[in-house]
Amino acid sequence: MDNFDDQDFDDDFIDDENDIVTEEDEDLKVSAAPAWIISLAVHALLLLIMSLIVFGAMMDEEEPPVRIAAIEPPPEDKEEEKEERTLEEVDVTIEDEIITDQPIVTDLDVPIEEMETEDPVEEEAVEPKGREEAVATAEAGGAMAFMAIGAGGGASGAFGSRTGGGKKRAVGRNGGSRASESAVNAALIWFKKHQSDNGMWDVDAYMDNCQENPKCEPGTARTNANGDGDTACTGYAILCFLGAGYDHKTPGKFKDTVQKGLDWLISVQNDDGTFGTTKRNYEGPVCTMAICEAYAMTMDPKLKAPAQKGVNMLLERQARTDKYPYGTGWDYTRANPKRIDASVTGWCVMALKAAKSAGLDVGDGWEGSKQWFEGHWRASNPGKDPNSISSDEKSYFAYTWDSVGNQIGFNFGQMAAAPDPAKRRPIECVGGLAGVFLGKRPGDGMLDSLINTIMDEQVPKSWPCNTYWMYYNTLAVFQYGGQNWKTWNGQVRDMLVEAQHGNGTGCFNGSWDYEKTGGRISHHIEDVGRLLSTAYCCLSLEVYYRYQRINDRKRK
Repeated sequence: MDNFDDQDFDDDFIDDENDIVTEEDEDLKVSAAPAWIISLAVHALLLLIMSLIVFGAMMDEEEPPVRIAAIEPPPEDKEEEKEERTLEEVDVTIEDEIITDQPIVTDLDVPIEEMETEDPVEEEAVEPKGREEAVATAEAGGAMAFMAIGAGGGASGAFGSRTGGGKKRAVGRNGGSRASESAVNAALIWFKKHQSDNGMWDVDAYMDNCQENPKCEPGTARTNANGDGDTACTGYAILCFLGAGYDHKTPGKFKDTVQKGLDWLISVQNDDGTFGTTKRNYEGPVCTMAICEAYAMTMDPKLKAPAQKGVNMLLERQARTDKYPYGTGWDYTRANPKRIDASVTGWCVMALKAAKSAGLDVGDGWEGSKQWFEGHWRASNPGKDPNSISSDEKSYFAYTWDSVGNQIGFNFGQMAAAPDPAKRRPIECVGGLAGVFLGKRPGDGMLDSLINTIMDEQVPKSWPCNTYWMYYNTLAVFQYGGQNWKTWNGQVRDMLVEAQHGNGTGCFNGSWDYEKTGGRISHHIEDVGRLLSTAYCCLSLEVYYRYQRINDRKRK
């Protein structure tokens, strides 16, 4: 079509030239006809040559598109290519199939794969979704300032294995299975079906949002002395979606679900950065962590201010003394150096880690957290030196620590002279994970000895189990790796898959029961109910890709 247009332009140009000539005196033209004809022929020849030159130049300029068109695949291949692109966007269809037809768990006999040092060559490359900085193979740095959460530090993206090919490789090499991924997907569908219209997850009315029967049972710890169950469970649910790579910006089947949840969390954030009505340092870091992770994964500018406000609240409440000027840990409501609660502090450390990964300002909070970990460990293990403790020994982590009197407590308000296993409320699960997050590596005496205690005393034997311990320990042992991880994963993965409610259970489908999941320290799991037990189990099955593991040397 372009060629014909160019020719029309040339003809018009020649006609215009002839019109100019014919405006001269007709008598002169007649008397000089032979010369006029010769002149016209010469000019026409020159114009023809010029037209060919222009036409040829235009042809040269358009040569690449012509060549590309010449080697395009036949129509059949174009259709196949279009079908492939369509297959990459079948999120809604997959959801429908799983809800109505597909079983939750399949193919349980998937072997646990040992961590590899290189990407398998034969694996199919899958284009990841979302920001480049969230891709495992992307260069570190940039606006996101992603940092590795694993034991070894480094420059890899904290959330780089949550999507695309990075997620697929992480599941295979870290011990996941088709069944574990199916269980995660079923849990996310369960959360979606039980979300309120305003975006929250309602502890005592969540089941009213589901159209299936029989109905799930309500929890009880909504907004009372036990804390804000609604805010905490909304934060937990959002973390489950984010942990599996679903954010509120990338197109997908849970995009609107995450957006509504984040909107509700921000709507209940108070001016001082706390969340809900009780304003505790428990729900606060859980919700702050969720907003920080969403911000880190998307760089949504609307999330930056509420994320930073939540972090500022945590920094203001971090206990400080003359001995620990950078700070230590946290109590439930205020900065209280005489009662550092390990459970509360664990969530605050995770929230600060998410904030660091998002490039937010954490002040001296991170250095203070490191001071807390070492001080709390030393007080919990009197007579033990972290620099000389054997890697075969066991160590403990007390539930509370008085950083002023350097005493530890095994119960709320009760102090003990030593971490007597018969009396204490053990919290090594928090100590192990906090140690990993704060940069401890295998070979460090404090971390090694905590992992030894976890493996000796806290590996779940069967369902039901203490899901609070299980959640923390799964993250900690995964980062520690080696044979310990193989042992832990070999027990926990299939236990969770088999304990999940499957098709035919109506409103329960995709969830986990909560009875007897509190153990010696309940953390009100049995009061909050099914929302909380399902969140802990789902997050545990996302461990293969939720935080990138690094320092993959051989470990015991």
